[in-house]
Amino acid sequence: MQGTNVSASAHDYRVVSLFSGGGGLDLGFKQAGFNIVWAIDNARDAVETYRANIGKHIVCADINSIAPADIPQPDIIIGGPPCQSFSLAGNRHVEDARGQLVWTYLEIINSKLPKFFLFENVVGILSARNDKKEKIIDLLMAKFAAMGYTLSFKIVNAAEYGVPQLRRRAIIIGSRKGKVEFPPPTHNADGTGGLHRFVSVSEALGDLPQPAKGSPIDHEPPAMSELDRYIVAHVKPGGNYMDIPADVKSERIRRLQRDGGHTTCYGRMHPDRPAYTINTYFNRPNVGCNIHYSQDRLITVREALRLQSFPDSYHIVAKSKTAKNLIVGNAVPPRLAYALAENLKQYLY
Repeated sequence: MQGTNVSASAHDYRVVSLFSGGGGLDLGFKQAGFNIVWAIDNARDAVETYRANIGKHIVCADINSIAPADIPQPDIIIGGPPCQSFSLAGNRHVEDARGQLVWTYLEIINSKLPKFFLFENVVGILSARNDKKEKIIDLLMAKFAAMGYTLSFKIVNAAEYGVPQLRRRAIIIGSRKGKVEFPPPTHNADGTGGLHRFVSVSEALGDLPQPAKGSPIDHEPPAMSELDRYIVAHVKPGGNYMDIPADVKSERIRRLQRDGGHTTCYGRMHPDRPAYTINTYFNRPNVGCNIHYSQDRLITVREALRLQSFPDSYHIVAKSKTAKNLIVGNAVPPRLAYALAENLKQYLY
């Protein structure tokens, strides 16, 4: 649905960002030329990192303490409420404070009624239910539609847009100007059909120097215990806990080997494939596939940033390892955000 006002540009469209974190989603929209006028997050380290990389327009506050009238009137609202309550890897307490934030997002949309909104979350939201056993996604879609939005929904895989990571996320796009189609993929697993081949881990990381303690680019190898080193030394590229000798001093690993479980657990990346989802625990071998593809170590913060498609100019301000990992693991890959933002342009005018 393309209009005729060719003199307008993306920068004429004011964007408000909610639950902004370190700004992965915002960076993609900024790279596409949109004008981000206001953002909010309650994590001080994420906010300071955002200010250093995206802009000074972010507020550090609990979003529930902000009156909708204090939020600038936007043309577009973007954001993903904290997803831990819906994560397939978590305990999925939909009724906890974080789970309730999806309704805060909805209330702000209803108050501001922007021309467009983009809602991002984990795929676990598809099966999440409230205490009445109602599906959260169905309630959300019904309430958005009742506000007058035409909705588009898709589970997108970031690897299909050039991100070196198999990261699947639920995206809802709401429009008051007709249905918005999702951008067609630019990449696939084998590079057939006129598409590019998925960007591999070795392509994304291969030109980085050896990691070093005190690296100014956050390229410092995570500390490993003696058990971690034993595990890492035995897992082959593309492998997991099944590669670890049965005499390992870990009951959890023996249980996984006996009963099965998450196939990415204790995983080593394959050099010729994208990474699996980068989570907030990438400094540990037991939560995801976090072992470097060719070196006997875990990936660094800079490598995780690259696998999330952040540019090397992106600098994390936080000092603690936990804060850095949260900023990186919770982010929307900027390259995916850019693809969504660029695609949205054709519907603006």
